Amino acid sequence: MARNRDEPERPRAEPEIIPPDRRPGRGWPSPPYGFSETHSTHRFYVTRISPFGFAVLMLAVGLLAAVFLLVLIGTALIWIPVVAALVVVASIFRFFSR
Repeated sequence: MARNRDEPERPRAEPEIIPPDRRPGRGWPSPPYGFSETHSTHRFYVTRISPFGFAVLMLAVGLLAAVFLLVLIGTALIWIPVVAALVVVASIFRFFSR
């Protein structure tokens, strides 16, 4: 723990920096935490969303929510006649079993 509360704690280990000419596959073994075999770079571009983009995103979320709600209601409405048919069959079976 640091002696002074305001002073940040120093890292416990130094990061290992591997130069590009000494990557795994070029005579050096792969480190245990792994490298992929592709040796390529993947980039992710993150930008601010515009008001129009936000409106389109909210429209898509609302559309998905409406479809999910319709599927949920449809599933419940399908079960109403199934349960009613089971009740009728059970009552007829009980009537004839006497």
